[in-house]
Amino acid sequence: MSGDSLVAGSLVAADYVVFALMLVVSTSIGVYFVWANRGQESSRDFLTGGRILTAFPVSISLTASFMSSITVLSTPAETYIYGAICLYFGIGYILATVVVSEVFLPFFYRMAITSAYEYLEMRFNRATRLLGTVIFIFQTLLYTGIVIYGPALALSQIADIDLWGGIITTGIVCTLYCTLGGLKAVVWTDVFQIGIMISGFMAVIIKSVILQGGLFKVISDSQQGGRLNFLDFDINPMRKYTFWTLVIGGTLNNLVISGIHQPQVQRYVSCKTITHARIALYIYMVGMCTFLVFTVFAGMCLFSVYKNCDPWTAGQVSSLDQLMPYLVMYVLTDHSGLPGLFVAAVWSGALSTVSTSINALAAVTLEDLIKPYTNMSEKHLLWLSKGLTVFYGILCIALAGLASVLGTMIQASVTVFTATGGPLLGTFILGILFPFTNSKGALSGLLLGLAASSCVSIGGLIYPPSPAMARPLPLSTEGCDFNATDSFNWTSTAFPKESISIITSLNGDGNHQLADIWQSPSYLYFGPIGTVTTIIVGLVVSLFTGGQRSRVDSRVTFMKEDTTFYYLFMLIKDRVMSREAKSNTTESRL
Repeated sequence: MSGDSLVAGSLVAADYVVFALMLVVSTSIGVYFVWANRGQESSRDFLTGGRILTAFPVSISLTASFMSSITVLSTPAETYIYGAICLYFGIGYILATVVVSEVFLPFFYRMAITSAYEYLEMRFNRATRLLGTVIFIFQTLLYTGIVIYGPALALSQIADIDLWGGIITTGIVCTLYCTLGGLKAVVWTDVFQIGIMISGFMAVIIKSVILQGGLFKVISDSQQGGRLNFLDFDINPMRKYTFWTLVIGGTLNNLVISGIHQPQVQRYVSCKTITHARIALYIYMVGMCTFLVFTVFAGMCLFSVYKNCDPWTAGQVSSLDQLMPYLVMYVLTDHSGLPGLFVAAVWSGALSTVSTSINALAAVTLEDLIKPYTNMSEKHLLWLSKGLTVFYGILCIALAGLASVLGTMIQASVTVFTATGGPLLGTFILGILFPFTNSKGALSGLLLGLAASSCVSIGGLIYPPSPAMARPLPLSTEGCDFNATDSFNWTSTAFPKESISIITSLNGDGNHQLADIWQSPSYLYFGPIGTVTTIIVGLVVSLFTGGQRSRVDSRVTFMKEDTTFYYLFMLIKDRVMSREAKSNTTESRL
């Protein structure tokens, strides 16, 4: 491919119209629910949708909230650099979904709680609940900053979109419809936005396949470039992506997201029956696996198009997260409106995730930090819920800039989620599955688990794995033929483009002793390290402090009667016994 081929176009009026329509429709959904819920007087209804939602909108909302702009931009880039081995994430989705369906979902639905962290006080004590709430707020604010900042930076340097204009627009629109319509508006806006995401993404894939001469040409190019690397079963935990890091790390990390993460729990309890909640969860799993295939294939399209002239190595983009927008501006420039559709898809991913986060932050703040200490009326609590939504919307915009120091979006998002969520998962497991665990064990395990996962996360940020461990696949610039008119100046003074750029200044040139000693594991293991540490410490401390002296209420621990496996077992047993009874009756008559 020649250098001329790499030159991307720019957005035109039709693209901005498509983008603007997406924002208008999203806001209109919030306005509609203001009218539809004009008699609403309950803060719980505002935050949980009144527990009348069905499986379809909830499953779509679950998918949209996780299928964020990070997924749209970063997964193809990771495939471009590390290969299609990322497909093994799908096994983690499936295994985690089964565990959540059988353990966490029925438990939370039965408890009918607005905040997942209410459980920690019911099972242990208020200190554990408050610590869990604070960890969640910190985690969600950082993650939301990544979701807002990442796509804004990537698109601002590829298309004619102002960086902070994009950040502020995302925050304002999300805050507006969250404040107006509550969880119902968030869920139904997600349904609309996921349609935009899929449409924009498929437009890029289809056009790239046509441009390259067909599906099999893309697969052939990926095979020749070493991107179909599915047979990597190296057990070395320092390797970034292998079968084991993706399956083990992916399963435990998805347990954090699907099992105990507040936005997901809110959606489970918003369903009108537990059957609807389970169906929503499994549709969500299918949706995530399907979209994973699309994003990985998009990364293969990226490699097929740029196999002879890598834009990143050639300096045409300043970060990996800009590769997909760069491809879009190249392949879709001649189709007015389609680049705008992709921009709308990226922003829809950001909107769906940010709105979910804002709603969840308002819920836990109200339920965990305000309600236990006040006797406010429902009317005042409702208005306070809306006020908290506005507050967190503004705060998420303000914190967006912090995301710039955390590297590529997918690694940053997983690191933030799992470094804090891993210990929380361990605490919930202690409470639900180990009845003898006491509050001292749970609190000690949570604190030490958080310390362990934070240490490895910070170590991985300051001293990332060496190229020998990360093993990026080879890229080529042999086909590039740039001249002065072809080159772009991608230099941006907004923020450092990669975390590694600030690492050099932290390390200095003279002292690399710690870097020589420290070996960072795959970022997918950061969360599991926190989970395992929390469980081990919690069990040991509980044993040495006498365990749970008083009898634990069975409602706050795992009940086999909640599982579908138990239901199926009893159903089969009843049928077998019924047949035996009929057989015995027949024999006695004879």
